[in-house]
Amino acid sequence: MSEAEDMSFWEHLDVLRKVLWKSLLAVTAIAVVAFFFKDMLFGVLFAPSRNDFVLYRGMCRLAELTGWQSLCPGDFEALFINTELASQFMTHLEVSLWTGVCLASPYIIYLLYGFVSPALYEQEKKHSVGIVLACVVLFLAGVMLNYFVIFPFSFRFLSTYQVQEAVVNQISLSSYISTFLMLSLLMGIMFELPVLAWILARLGLVEDSMLRKYRRHAFVGICIVAAVITPTGDAVTLMLVTLPIYMLYELSILIVRKTKHI
Repeated sequence: MSEAEDMSFWEHLDVLRKVLWKSLLAVTAIAVVAFFFKDMLFGVLFAPSRNDFVLYRGMCRLAELTGWQSLCPGDFEALFINTELASQFMTHLEVSLWTGVCLASPYIIYLLYGFVSPALYEQEKKHSVGIVLACVVLFLAGVMLNYFVIFPFSFRFLSTYQVQEAVVNQISLSSYISTFLMLSLLMGIMFELPVLAWILARLGLVEDSMLRKYRRHAFVGICIVAAVITPTGDAVTLMLVTLPIYMLYELSILIVRKTKHI
C-alpha cells in the first residue's frame, strides 16, 4: 500500500499508459503472426463444419461400440459463399485480431494485476490471484465447450435443415464467423457465474438457501437468457446452452455454501 500511496495521480496514469501500450503491442504482434498463418487459423475455425471433426468421429465411434447407429450423424456437406468483394479479407483481419486478443489475454491480465496489486492488502492479493485464475479457466472452458459441442451441433442441425429439397443451404462466410465468435464470447461470459456467486457471497448479498429456494425461477431465467444469446434460435442449441449454465448454477450453490465457512 505504501508504494501505491507514494505515487501521484500522474505517475499512476503513466504506469497505466505503459500497461495499455504493452497490451496493445502484444495483441498486435500475435494478430500479425496469426494473419500469416491463414491456413492453420481457418482450418481450426472451419473444423466443426467438416465430417471428420472430433465430435462427429467420437459419436460414430460410440455408435459402433453401443450398436446405436442413430448416434452417428453421418456425412454432410456445408457450402459456403461470399457475396461481398472485400468480405474475405476483412474476415481474415477480424479473425486475426480476435486471435491476438484471446492469446494475449493471459499476459494482459498479468499486466493489469501488476498495475492494481500495489494497492491491495496481502489478504486481498491472495483472493485476487484465485479470482483471476478462476475467471480465465472458466472463460476458456466456456469457449471450448462452444467449440467442441454447442457450435458443431447447432451448425450441423441448421446447415442441413431444409423446408423443401428445392431450397439449398449456402451459408455466408460472415454468418458463420459472426455466429461462432458471438457464441464463443457469450458462453465464456456465462461461465463466469460461479465467480460472480462467490463475490456476491463474500459481500453477504446471497446465501445458498436463497439460491436453492429459487432453483425453478433460475432455470426459467436461464432458459430466457439462453434464448436471447443464442443467435440461431433453434431448440437444440437452446438446450445445449441452457444445461451447462444451469449446472454452473448448481455449482454456484455449493461455492456459496462453502464460502460461509471460510
